[in-house]
Amino acid sequence: MTTLSSYLQIAGNLTKWRSIAAKSPDVAIQTKYFQDNIGKVKSVDDFLKDARLFDYAMTAFGLGDMTYAKGMMKKVLEDGVSSNSALANKLNNSNINAFAKAFDFAGAGAQATSSSTLVANVVGRYTEQALETTQGQENPGVRLALYFREHAPSVTSVYGILADKNLLTVVQTALGVSPLASAQPVDTQARLLKAKLDLSDFQDPKKLQNFITRFAAMYDIDNSSTSDSTISILFGNL
Repeated sequence: MTTLSSYLQIAGNLTKWRSIAAKSPDVAIQTKYFQDNIGKVKSVDDFLKDARLFDYAMTAFGLGDMTYAKGMMKKVLEDGVSSNSALANKLNNSNINAFAKAFDFAGAGAQATSSSTLVANVVGRYTEQALETTQGQENPGVRLALYFREHAPSVTSVYGILADKNLLTVVQTALGVSPLASAQPVDTQARLLKAKLDLSDFQDPKKLQNFITRFAAMYDIDNSSTSDSTISILFGNL
């Protein structure tokens, strides 16, 4: 199957595929631990001390490769997001910002983890990450497409794309921009993306789908999986 056909099969029935991911043994075990214990956390220090809870939450927000950075994340949580000078607002990373908003110790204190809405939000995100990871084992392009579908609509600046390697890979692939462009100064890269992208398009489901379609077709071409249908989709239907 092409990247596009695999992605469309999943995107067309996300409820089913998320349910399958949620029921896998590893995901179910970690989710139950999170649900049973997150409400016991009353402070940032409590949160950081429980590695299973912290790792689950970080993974849920696409920050699984940053679980080592506890000092930085402690500062992020202690600052919150209400001030422009807060670390979460200065890092240009939408995942970190979302993490700080969800675990609002700065604003809600000991009640930050008591909300059922928080639990549902984090569990949903973790399940989505699990789905992306599973699909990525079969085809990394599908994982990237699913990730882009989930996160691109919330990006408000091209710097947010530049700060997220997954979003940037999708954009570079779809637009035919060489990965070597990442060696250029950040402001130069930003000007290039601004000239080629209208971020508001990602908030329009149809335009978002068209962009992902282009990415999937280009991904297969770049990875020597070209088919007649892929080329037709890329050059005939967009």
